[in-house]
Amino acid sequence: MKSTSQRGAGSWSSFTQPTLRAIALLALYGFLLGACRFFAYELRFDFLVPATFQDERLLSLIVNIPVKLLFLVLFRQFGSLLTYFSVPDLLRIAAAMASANLVSYLLRQGITPGAPSPRGVVLIDFVLSVGALSFMRLSFRIYRERYRSSGKGEEKKKVRHVVVLGAGDAGAQFAQEAQARPSLGLKPAFFLDDDWRKHGHQIHGIPVLGAPEEIGRLRKENAVDACVIAMPSVPGKRLQELYKLLRTEGLHVEIIPSMSELASGRIQVTKIRPVQVEDLLGRESVDLRSEEVAKIVAGKVVLVTGAGGSIGSELCRQLLTYHPERLLMVEQAEGALFTIESELNERGHRNTIMPLVADILDTPRMQFIFERFRPQIVFHAAAHKHVFMMERQPSEAVKNNTTGTRLLAELASSAGVETMVFISTDKAINPTSVMGATKRLAEMCLQHVQNRPGNRTKFIAVRFGNVLGSSGSVIPIFKRQIEAGGPITVTHPDVTRYFMTIPEAVGLVLQTAHLGSGGEIFVLDMGKPVKIVDLAKQLIELSGLKVGEDIELEFIGLRPGEKLFEELQHRSEALLPTPHPRITRLGVQTPVSGEWHGRCLESLERKVTTLEANQVKLVIKELVPEYHPHLDSA
Repeated sequence: MKSTSQRGAGSWSSFTQPTLRAIALLALYGFLLGACRFFAYELRFDFLVPATFQDERLLSLIVNIPVKLLFLVLFRQFGSLLTYFSVPDLLRIAAAMASANLVSYLLRQGITPGAPSPRGVVLIDFVLSVGALSFMRLSFRIYRERYRSSGKGEEKKKVRHVVVLGAGDAGAQFAQEAQARPSLGLKPAFFLDDDWRKHGHQIHGIPVLGAPEEIGRLRKENAVDACVIAMPSVPGKRLQELYKLLRTEGLHVEIIPSMSELASGRIQVTKIRPVQVEDLLGRESVDLRSEEVAKIVAGKVVLVTGAGGSIGSELCRQLLTYHPERLLMVEQAEGALFTIESELNERGHRNTIMPLVADILDTPRMQFIFERFRPQIVFHAAAHKHVFMMERQPSEAVKNNTTGTRLLAELASSAGVETMVFISTDKAINPTSVMGATKRLAEMCLQHVQNRPGNRTKFIAVRFGNVLGSSGSVIPIFKRQIEAGGPITVTHPDVTRYFMTIPEAVGLVLQTAHLGSGGEIFVLDMGKPVKIVDLAKQLIELSGLKVGEDIELEFIGLRPGEKLFEELQHRSEALLPTPHPRITRLGVQTPVSGEWHGRCLESLERKVTTLEANQVKLVIKELVPEYHPHLDSA
């Protein structure tokens, strides 16, 4: 236990350190500002200040210096770290000095009317003060960057000379940070860029020597150890070309974070990492920010189900950028909910989010949530999505995917929710899996509630394919198989799937909330289908291994419920354009009757728990004629 004297010494130290710093800053700023005012008179009168202005100069110093110090405090310059100085700091200093000079001028008028400081002195003093304070701050920054960060007090790293691909904003920012922080161990040697207009110029003193295709020649002339791709919005096809080119040259290749990661503020531009297959599958990015989405979300109470999942958690992240009044995060798995809650709390959203552990099938609990918090917009992402798992226990897929959606839709309608957006799947088109068929049934439930008399809620369904990086996608599975030494198991050499990044899929889902008027099914543009076997080969190569030598590929055949390829629409459906280039709308849809809804309730919800798996699938087929179930022979 610490003694009283020890505690007192600690308290005194914690008190005196910031106090002494403030006194030192006060003295330093006061000296500089006084010198600037003094020399402003000298410069104004060519170092021959008339005797009539000597007393006036002394009074000016007495009034001007305290006022300037006060405005430096008001503009937060005493709380700023001296070694960090940027353009915003310069602007704040200029604003503080301009305000201080104006107030000083008015005070002088009140003290000695008719004898204020000459206007030339005021102008020169402003320029000198801004220049002196900025020079001081800049000097501290240069000292930090060139000396203190050169390795003193830090673990020294071996310096890697890197070529930076991309001389745009991201590349320039990366180079600047690498130069300012030697502890990163990165020294940009030169830039390469596709834009010929940048060739021959310099960015932060680093030359832009040519195009990426010239790397072979330039590498021989300039010793480099690795390459950093600083092109966060580059299309996946172009990135594949660059990656192959750089690997052919034997360079170690790393990449800066993606545009969505940088925009989120979670990751800095210097957090480079190895190229991942998700980068190679990416496509040209589009601006997913929308004023229309902001209008319907800002100031509203928004509810997200499945908030701890891949799609649900990203919905929460992006929705918060539109400033809802309250974000209700509903999730059955408390561990996943805690993870996303912790992340969002760390990002400053503690007063906006409300984590709620709840099962969407628990009607009393969900009724309480709707009555207590009155959500105005609902995004329904909770679902069972694992195709093969649901084939073996279809009753659970029916309960969660279909019944859960119906209960939520009816609750939303009775509570007067403005809009409910349902996350569906491309597997709902001519489904061969229980997962796809139960999602199609959920779409039909929404259409029925939409057409119910007295309903005022807009119900919207959104279909899209696989998302990169989700827990159930093939990429994590393939990575585990590579780490284990193989083989990588692929169902069929010709199987293809559509892939999207999670941020892009969620960004487009949010757009549909304002595009629909109720009852629509939207389909997201998922780009071109990807052969799974090609995806596996890319992952092997990214791991620095060779197909057939280090890692084998093994074809195991299609599993129950799986297709060779996914479809975009049923033969009776037409895809119609919308105002957004990457979102289409189904034009022809089969109307849902009240009779169908009654059969659904009776056959599927009341009896499903007592039926065998094959019987459940046959009941689903009665309700979804285009469903082609896989029936177990056992």
